[in-house]
Amino acid sequence: MEQFSDLIKNRRSMRKFTNQELTQDEVVALMKAALMSPSSKRSNCWEFVVVDEKETLERLSNCKEQSASFIKDAALAVVVMADPLASDVWIEDASIASIMIQLQAEDLGLGSCWIQVRERFTADGIPSNEFVHDVLDIPLQLQVLSIIAIGHKGMERKPFNEEHLQWEKIHLNKYGAQ
Repeated sequence: MEQFSDLIKNRRSMRKFTNQELTQDEVVALMKAALMSPSSKRSNCWEFVVVDEKETLERLSNCKEQSASFIKDAALAVVVMADPLASDVWIEDASIASIMIQLQAEDLGLGSCWIQVRERFTADGIPSNEFVHDVLDIPLQLQVLSIIAIGHKGMERKPFNEEHLQWEKIHLNKYGAQ
């Protein structure tokens, strides 16, 4: 991308992926972005599990009742988790890391989609966090925030249309001022 504004306009959630695998360089670039994510007081409370095994991606696609089935078709899933004992703002830190991964994916020409895990449930009513813990043998102290599904784009998405910006949500100096 030439400009950051192009990157954020073009980054759209991608739920369809091709069968093409990611290169090692692409995976390394994604993980560098995650590890360079800002965190409160530089606590670096986040951790990541990188999943490329098809069987495990298939299992993870059942982490929510709806809206996670496409994980099985992704080339890669990055499970973003954090340690609440290391930082009281672990949710924010893990959220920033999640979007950094997505922006890096877009910059590489890859598609991605955020799958919310925290406060979600499987079709059987199991907390999604617990389900992912079991699938990946994650230590109990870590909390799973999201899974970022990544792969080569399997469809075209139009860039965000700036005509749809909700300028009425911007307030100047005090709420209600335009």
